[in-house]
Amino acid sequence: MRAMILEAPRQPLRLIDLPVPKPNPEQVLIRVHACAVCRTDLHIVDGELTHPKLPLIPGHQIVGTIEAIGDACGKPPEGRLRVDKFTIGQRVGVPWLGHTCDRCRYCLSGRENLCDYAEFTGYNLDGGYAEYTVANYRFCFPLDPSYPDLQAAPLLCGGLIGYRAYRMTGDAEKLGFYGFGSAAHILIQLARYQGRQVFAFTRSGDIEGQKFARQLGATWAGDSDVLPPEPLDAAIIFAPIGKLVPAALRAVAKGGVVVCAGIHMSDIPSFPYEILWEERMLRSVANLTRQDGEEFLALAPRVPIRTEVNSFPLSEANAALDALRSGKFEGSAVLVID
Repeated sequence: MRAMILEAPRQPLRLIDLPVPKPNPEQVLIRVHACAVCRTDLHIVDGELTHPKLPLIPGHQIVGTIEAIGDACGKPPEGRLRVDKFTIGQRVGVPWLGHTCDRCRYCLSGRENLCDYAEFTGYNLDGGYAEYTVANYRFCFPLDPSYPDLQAAPLLCGGLIGYRAYRMTGDAEKLGFYGFGSAAHILIQLARYQGRQVFAFTRSGDIEGQKFARQLGATWAGDSDVLPPEPLDAAIIFAPIGKLVPAALRAVAKGGVVVCAGIHMSDIPSFPYEILWEERMLRSVANLTRQDGEEFLALAPRVPIRTEVNSFPLSEANAALDALRSGKFEGSAVLVID
């Protein structure tokens, strides 16, 4: 099979031929059709997330069909979560969370996203920048047939992690989205469906990004270094920029929450206590749970959420990463695997 591999941080991915992987008893073999490109992939390639498996096939927003099934699939050991048994030819999605122990205190308390022994697709485990991949069947999701492969792929991280961050804002009516990329363009559709107002913040002078946000229903769109026209009930920071934390705290009203949705962020500068006071809350999001995935993937077609995609062939994964790094497109980048 063809695969794009990372051999060392801060180096371009290299296209090579590898043997098709063989699934272990709890894995399925998946023929990859599409894999969305995530900012987390950039953090890994750029060396900001340390200690990935090397060499590594990146990619954790995978859409494909099952071609082989391990002997233990559908027969989890006692005490583990049960899922429906998959079938050959079934289309599935593979997210960032690739394996948990099901036994640590986090798993046993419904917080498997914090598992002490978690493994992650495209980081500890080879991912979807390839023609084939293997995945633990318990962490695969059936996909609604209304979504073509390219449109389904961004739902598997931008959608899922974004949804977890979105739920942490509670019943906030006025939401600020700092950074209007893949996750924000998905979650604004859910927010509007639920009758909420979204205030979109982009990098300074990004007129096209602000126009895109307004087209998707943003009440207001402007530069991230200015205050919105009215106080927010909550804000989600999708951009990996620490200086946005004080900006968002200044923008939220008393009792408001600021959620940092990324896996990596530049250092947060010091800020005066007065912008945190009055019961404002600052919290982070780590990974996702399978419950997040099941809830969001059932909700998305009811909205319905539509993803804006920019497609690249597998061999141009480096170009897709560069385009994401420089913010050259709206929506999501997706690799198409022929």
